[in-house]
Amino acid sequence: MKNVYDILVERGFVAQVTEEESLRERLQSDGLNFYVGFDPTAASLHVGSLVPIMAMMHMQRGGHRPLVLIGGGTGLIGDPSGKTEMRQLLTREQVDANVLGLQRQLAQYIDFRDNKACLLNNADWLTKLNYIEFLRDIGKHFSVNKMLSAESYRIRMEKGLNLIEFNYMLLQAYDFLHLFNTHHCQMQMGGNDQWGNILAGVDLIRRVKSKVAYGLTFPLLVTSRGHKMGKTERGTIWLEPLRTPPYEYYQYWINTDDADLERFLALFTFLPMDEIKRTGRLADAELNMAKAVLAFETTQITHGKQAALGALEKSSQLFGFRAIEPLLFPSSMIPRTDERGKAVEPVPSGSVCPLPAVERRRLNDGIPAFELFHETNLCASRSEARRLLVQGGAYVNDRQLANPEEKITDLDINSAGNILLRKGKKTYLVVAVVD
Repeated sequence: MKNVYDILVERGFVAQVTEEESLRERLQSDGLNFYVGFDPTAASLHVGSLVPIMAMMHMQRGGHRPLVLIGGGTGLIGDPSGKTEMRQLLTREQVDANVLGLQRQLAQYIDFRDNKACLLNNADWLTKLNYIEFLRDIGKHFSVNKMLSAESYRIRMEKGLNLIEFNYMLLQAYDFLHLFNTHHCQMQMGGNDQWGNILAGVDLIRRVKSKVAYGLTFPLLVTSRGHKMGKTERGTIWLEPLRTPPYEYYQYWINTDDADLERFLALFTFLPMDEIKRTGRLADAELNMAKAVLAFETTQITHGKQAALGALEKSSQLFGFRAIEPLLFPSSMIPRTDERGKAVEPVPSGSVCPLPAVERRRLNDGIPAFELFHETNLCASRSEARRLLVQGGAYVNDRQLANPEEKITDLDINSAGNILLRKGKKTYLVVAVVD
């Protein structure tokens, strides 16, 4: 079985890590308890939170146990990491309401059955701390000079860092120590802006327990255009369907820039990497199909299969037929659509798709265009195929055909190793080339 650490690296989840070789060996053995924290600044997470969520899902699939920590206690202070201004302080009631929303939402992604994961709220222990005891037992292990060298604090020092925020690193480090003591937690994962806080926790465990703990950070993602993930001109893309309906969520992903497609497929879907890497060879209509695969897969993970099917159907109705061809991603659960743009049942993962195919030897001699359009059932008869070609409604790899007798040859095999036929503006069909 492939090491889950190698999976995370290959898919682009790892920015920085402590004790890399030791951690890789540890992840190869029995299940490891690890934690990821989420700030309850709102009652819903947004698309930017999907990186840690997907990483947790990969870890759980690899046999490791997530400790999902909601910051009901630290949320009362506010994390200064990545901020140039102090966060607006929330009331205890606001934080508690947000915690409930995040707990319900995260349960959609992580399997908590049979103790496979644990959902925690750090308000349960942080709000009960005795401040004097905390300073004596925990504060003594921290160097102010070292803390001020952390990037999260250096950025804030320019505009002023208050005492409340300065305590945040101590509290997050204490979270790690508390989970180490109570849940045998050996690793913390978080965004790259949390590197200093994570190192503080690793160091605190070493000082207090004389034990090794691990830290791993994810890259802070921006799009190829420099935009923050989950932010659009219309606002934030939330994971909560009442805030961002599944159709709008689907449209966010289908409008992914070409330059981001392969990276987003690796991070936000479970499709095999050997299939994802093929997208670098795609262009035009096939590239759009791959974006539809991304949109469907991400919508299905967050909102479920039926919501994804509904978004696909609505998108097809509004913007024309968009055939999502399993040949591009044979492991995908992506459905195909009929000529009305209505989604039909997907081909089960790993099955053989009954796709139209043509033998390479026939292409060496050339196949008249009208014959191929009929053979693949794009046209019901040869006469219909001839009319389509004469009227200029037939395309091969987005090149318009005009002569029914024009031959389609091996020169028409595209970079993905197949031939893309199109009937009119809406109906695409990928034809496999077989030896």
